[in-house]
Amino acid sequence: MAEKTMVEAIRDAMFEEMKRDDRIILMGEDVGSGGVFRASEGLLDEFGPERCMDTPLAESCIVGAAIGASLNGILPIAEMQFASFSHPAFDQIISEAARMHYRSNGTWSVPLVIRAPYGAGIHGGPYHSQSIEAFYAHVPGLKVICVATPYDAKGLLKSAIRDPNPVIFLEHKKAYRLSRQEIPDEDYTVPIGKAEIKREGSDMTLVTYGLMTHHSLKAAETVQDEDGLSVEVIDLRTVSPWDREAVLASVEKTGKVLIVYEDNLTGGFGAEVAATIAQDAFDHLDGPVTRVASPDVPIAPFAGPLEEYLLPNPEKIASAIRDLAAY
Repeated sequence: MAEKTMVEAIRDAMFEEMKRDDRIILMGEDVGSGGVFRASEGLLDEFGPERCMDTPLAESCIVGAAIGASLNGILPIAEMQFASFSHPAFDQIISEAARMHYRSNGTWSVPLVIRAPYGAGIHGGPYHSQSIEAFYAHVPGLKVICVATPYDAKGLLKSAIRDPNPVIFLEHKKAYRLSRQEIPDEDYTVPIGKAEIKREGSDMTLVTYGLMTHHSLKAAETVQDEDGLSVEVIDLRTVSPWDREAVLASVEKTGKVLIVYEDNLTGGFGAEVAATIAQDAFDHLDGPVTRVASPDVPIAPFAGPLEEYLLPNPEKIASAIRDLAAY
């Protein structure tokens, strides 16, 4: 086993899958030179320009061409340079890729992975910092993954590549090199749609995903040490489909739930989690379903102090945990 960062684990997943199956191609802006975050470094040298191909600066073209390739026996990985840039391809993603299987009565499928760095916290300004998961989780026919750790990133990307459905694979930019984790040498996958309990607890359930998993674990550790509160932290890992059973089982055990996500509060994916808990676990609740998220303003300002003021962090999460525990 070797310790890897998340971006290294993603690179390894693509390398191993492209070695395993010569139908897999990578396409996107500057992927041949390694990409902005170096996720595809070395792939051009190994696989050549026919399988690691630079594209025009046109996201609708990237996704449209990838859909066409997937309908003709190719397994494309389409990289959006930043998740915020995926919007020009929105119609291709939701009207074509997501609906093709349904429209063709099961005749056609679109085995396509769209990788995208998302999220704020690196002073990227509003055009490089958006959280887009709620848009795509709303669309039947798409699977949406938000990874937090190197191990999960590699295993879930392999699962996404092998899945016959279109998958939006979101990689938080600030988590790319945030931590290192031991990765098995042998091939492995992580199942799509299964959450993981990252920390066991009994007083409260905290549901989260992506970078907020790291912040939530730090907050849970703080309140354990300072207040004696035992918080169970669930990393959804996949937001569509999401693991309702795991979340509801935890809420039934603890009676209180806090949902943490980076996106704007209103209409964020955490609202769907909250609605499900209110409907299906109401009799087990011992307090209001509570959320910590970014306020309803454009994310994120370029200025570092303003960005830090807006975004959820371990201190804000710990404060919300204490308030809910005292209810």
